[in-house]
Amino acid sequence: MVTKEVELTIPGEFKDEPIFYYIIKNFEVVPNIVEASFSTEMGWAIVRIEGEEKELEKLFNFLKEKGVQVNFR
Repeated sequence: MVTKEVELTIPGEFKDEPIFYYIIKNFEVVPNIVEASFSTEMGWAIVRIEGEEKELEKLFNFLKEKGVQVNFR
């Protein structure tokens, strides 16, 4: 198992979309939200995500395809 800490910048158009639900439901990872702030225009979250390297890679590709900016810390 590997743990990555990332900052996610989430576009405002996803404010009504359950991104973290999708993460938990569709990927074999354990996300831990360290800090977050959301508004109608955008949101950001610092998240520690634990999982196998290949599963994390699939997750980060999914997020990027959705338009979520992923910055590794």
